[in-house]
Amino acid sequence: MSDVVVAGAAGRMGCRVIACLADAPDLALVGALEAPGHAALGRDAGEVAGIGRLGVPVTAAPPAVLTRDRILVEFSVPEATLEHLRIVARGGGRAVIGTTGFTAPQREEIARLAERVPILVSPNMSVGVNLAFKLLAQMAQTLGDEYDVEITEIHHRFKKDAPSGTALRMAEVIAGALGRDLSRVAVYGRQGTPGERTRDEIGLLSLRSGDVVGEHTVTFGNLGERLELTHRAHSRDTFARGAIRAARFIAGAPPGLYSMQDVLGLK
Repeated sequence: MSDVVVAGAAGRMGCRVIACLADAPDLALVGALEAPGHAALGRDAGEVAGIGRLGVPVTAAPPAVLTRDRILVEFSVPEATLEHLRIVARGGGRAVIGTTGFTAPQREEIARLAERVPILVSPNMSVGVNLAFKLLAQMAQTLGDEYDVEITEIHHRFKKDAPSGTALRMAEVIAGALGRDLSRVAVYGRQGTPGERTRDEIGLLSLRSGDVVGEHTVTFGNLGERLELTHRAHSRDTFARGAIRAARFIAGAPPGLYSMQDVLGLK
């Protein structure tokens, strides 16, 4: 039995992780964290998640619950996640992180913390999306430079970062497979008169609409044909179940920085 602490416990993803943990007999919810001043503080985490009382209150004080070998599962914001990871590293815990929007310096700090404790970071916990990452590398290598690459993502109106972490990871995978520097070739939307599309650019377009859970489409286009790979998430439970699968993996992992590719054996 592994103990799990969910941060962002009253958020859309945190609630679904807590709900899905109820069906995981090998994982026990022992802590639920939220930001200071949050309306859910003091309430029962199970009741907040809509599954009934669990006897675990939502708290804003993480050090007491992020102790040795407990697994932090977090979908929140970069600043809070990084502070929690520092506590995890000091206490000898473990972490599964689905937070997106980290800056390059923040990613570098996470990598340093992972030298001390096992940390899994993935912009998308879906098994299907992580298989898509693998397929996209093969597709890009096979199709080569003759095909234009465009990535479109759609999410709910409440999403704070754009492009999505998943779209960025797709772009990174494709750029790596094609030997391109994404920082030089990425184009984030177009307007005005940008001129003809260059061969090397990788386009990313973000849409925000209603309650869309998440949809990503990668298009490889050439004169005469177009090949598309699309993933649609119909429920946040697909990400929650992936996070639980990741928690089982990280429970037995040595210190290091991991991704869902490690969990699924796709590396």
